[in-house]
Amino acid sequence: MAGQKDSGNLTGLSDEEAQEFHNYFIQGFVVFTVIAIIAHVLAWSWRPWFPGPKGYAMLQNGIDTVTNVVMPFVA
Repeated sequence: MAGQKDSGNLTGLSDEEAQEFHNYFIQGFVVFTVIAIIAHVLAWSWRPWFPGPKGYAMLQNGIDTVTNVVMPFVA
């Protein structure tokens, strides 16, 4: 606008606006990172990424037990 001094940056934001945008961006990044860490921990507890000594076969007993308990309520 006519009364504003050109700061020479490519975004067209003033320094205060750029700092405010940066603060919101960092807050969003931190929230996203925390949610991603929680999701990874939950996924790890559901199904570990590295199988145990017997491979993923040792998970089958737990899946069979849950299926036997839940299916009577579903059908």
